[in-house]
Amino acid sequence: MQALKRAELPAQALGVYVQEVGARKPLVAVNAERAFSPASTMKLVTTYAALEMLGPTYTWKTQAYAGGPQTGDILQGDLIIKGSGDPKLVTENFWLFLRQIRAHGIREIRGDLVLDRSAFEEAPFDPSKFDGDAVKPYNVGADALLLNYSALRFRFIPNPSLNSVSVVMDPPMADYAVTGPRLTNGDCGDWQRKLGAVLTTGADFSGGFAASCGEKTWYAYPYQMTPTQYFGAVFRQMWADLGGSLKGGVKNGVTPASAAMITEWESAPLPEIVRDINKYSNNVMARQALLTLALEVLRQPASTGRGAQVVKEWLAAKGVDASELVIENGSGLSRVERIAPRTLGRMLVAAFKSPLMPEFVSSMPLAGFDGTMRNRLWDKSVAGKAHIKTGRLDDVRAVAGYVLAASGKYYAVVSILNHRNAVAGAEINDALLQWVYERG
Repeated sequence: MQALKRAELPAQALGVYVQEVGARKPLVAVNAERAFSPASTMKLVTTYAALEMLGPTYTWKTQAYAGGPQTGDILQGDLIIKGSGDPKLVTENFWLFLRQIRAHGIREIRGDLVLDRSAFEEAPFDPSKFDGDAVKPYNVGADALLLNYSALRFRFIPNPSLNSVSVVMDPPMADYAVTGPRLTNGDCGDWQRKLGAVLTTGADFSGGFAASCGEKTWYAYPYQMTPTQYFGAVFRQMWADLGGSLKGGVKNGVTPASAAMITEWESAPLPEIVRDINKYSNNVMARQALLTLALEVLRQPASTGRGAQVVKEWLAAKGVDASELVIENGSGLSRVERIAPRTLGRMLVAAFKSPLMPEFVSSMPLAGFDGTMRNRLWDKSVAGKAHIKTGRLDDVRAVAGYVLAASGKYYAVVSILNHRNAVAGAEINDALLQWVYERG
């Protein structure tokens, strides 16, 4: 409350729920029944629901099928790749998957590359809807065949002796030209804006890059490429690097019943995926997890609406009243998602009593040590004693998770601040975590 006063913020802007995991009633409840925008603390709902309903050994499968006979090292037909929504089909894993296909003796594909995305329902998606900045990687939409988060990484290396800037792109793409920026003098400053980037079916950096910047890395979403174009360009390059060739085109389709499975790639187990989502607040992976819940529980093509339905029914079955809950994508990167601190707090209490508690708790950042909490509370006694998921939007500052108090008791803690001047919210939330550690 003192931190609120210092920040000149009204008390009604803050919602708090604190409960010892073995107690029947909360220790603190302030505006706990009001619906707040939770920002990324919503990921705790999505990931715990996934752990419970999918199970700790769940993995995503990406399958390759032959749409024709194989003669020697030639596939006389299409190569079909069918996705199930793997949130972490990054280039390293995709390369290993393609090696598995090559190990089956296939070198030349005479037909097309057919991409089966039917696990997720096709829906329009506007990457600029959230903040008008479509190139940001967190604005990537869900995809049953999500490859490398649909993002590109550009590394800029200034070469003063050659008066040039080298640009290294990952993943490599076939027929994707990159034009580097001019080497300039002066301060580095807002170097990304100065690049003058235009990303279409190539990358054109028409601006400049200051030598004083040193080496820099920029992650971008080439939103003007379709997911099919992105996947196809990466496939062609990596397949060629493995000595293969593709004669046909790249298109979307559905796996025919007559197709024969060649091989299958299996993702890391769900707890590893959940850890990436919560430690590093990965919005794209959280969206994939929500859709996977709809796919696996309802056994029909997934949509965000069906995913939200599954989560609400799951909470109701656990005795958690979540009538105020609004789920748009399950990541918290939303202007409309809402949850009451009491709902989130009661779910955290229930989760602590679950056999999956260790996997869930360890997925959250450790205060003062790692993830999105590595630079917070490191100089306080609560450091290393709290597993906390953070949430941050322009008008939101939130924390949710667990504190091991000095008394030896565990507390579920939720604190959400919604206000146009929410920038002071980190101090307020940190003060609460330290207070729970000292007084709990």
